[in-house]
Amino acid sequence: MNDNHIGHDHNHGDLKGRKLWISILLNVLVTIAQVIGGIFSGSLSLLSDALHNFSDVISLLISYIAAKLSHKKYDSQKTFGYKRAEIIAAMINSATLLVIAVLFIFEVGSRFNKPITINSLWIITLAIFSIFVNATSALLIRGDASKNMNMKSAYLHLMSDMMTSVAVLLGGVVMYYWEIYWIDSILSVAISIYLIYSSWGLLMQTLRVLMQFPPTNFDLDAIVKELSGIPEIKNLHHVHVWQLNDTDIHFEAHVDMMQDLPLSVINVTIDQIHKILKDKFNINHTTLQPEISVKDSKQLVVND
Repeated sequence: MNDNHIGHDHNHGDLKGRKLWISILLNVLVTIAQVIGGIFSGSLSLLSDALHNFSDVISLLISYIAAKLSHKKYDSQKTFGYKRAEIIAAMINSATLLVIAVLFIFEVGSRFNKPITINSLWIITLAIFSIFVNATSALLIRGDASKNMNMKSAYLHLMSDMMTSVAVLLGGVVMYYWEIYWIDSILSVAISIYLIYSSWGLLMQTLRVLMQFPPTNFDLDAIVKELSGIPEIKNLHHVHVWQLNDTDIHFEAHVDMMQDLPLSVINVTIDQIHKILKDKFNINHTTLQPEISVKDSKQLVVND
């Protein structure tokens, strides 16, 4: 059995942690301010935005803990370490957004039957404050969001909250000038729908990883075609491909050799496979079992 592992650089972990802490503190301030403002103004949209901000705080805390865990060293009891901690955090965060959105849609239904007068100045002031804080927080972690599902989930929380605060601000202006107070309920529904839309894709992505599916753009047939061009290989079978986290894709397979070759020649062939998988298919962990005249299933994917 031949195994190849390509290492990864985690030098930016501390910087990522500091950015998350700054975002957490900023969102705690916004949450407190919006809860107070929502109570005094009577605005459901402001309270929904406050709850959304509180979910940001929780999600950022989860992201921070997961980011720390993901860098812990492996041991004999945890041979993969905590590499999936950030995937679990991303799943929790995206699922939380979905639950919050559904709860507020139900809450809005009861508000439509009992409209109330709302102090729109509270809404306008706190919405502006929330926009500034969430935009600042989102900019802090934007660079990491494109490379990491955990940071992407935190970034989505912040961006969605900034967008909802923009909607709340616009609603506050409408209520202030035209006294159309039912707009508050309409905005709450719109915010909830946006949360569902922004969270569903990430939730499905994290579930794919936890179910040990390959990445969505993965083409196993293309890999087989590429490796079949190596003269020493007769057949590739019993293949398993899965994604451990954002960066690590694992590939394992049985490799039938054309003939009984010396170990030194087999090693050269295995190294060639490793290089093709890494350079052309971005697979950085491969485990290959070279075989000759072994009586096992020769199907590409075997149902054990």
